[in-house]
Amino acid sequence: MKDIILNFGPPEELETKRILEVRSLSYLERLERLMAIIEVSHTLNTAKIIQTKKR
Repeated sequence: MKDIILNFGPPEELETKRILEVRSLSYLERLERLMAIIEVSHTLNTAKIIQTKKR
């Protein structure tokens, strides 16, 4: 994977860069990113449930 570079600028400019980046990805790369987001979301939801049960 490429090195991560932090971008600073107006939100419109950053959004445009992000859209161009996603369009340049292959279908498989897009799917991998989606699965990573789903995995993180599930982990966060599970962590919240476990944390509230302990109290």
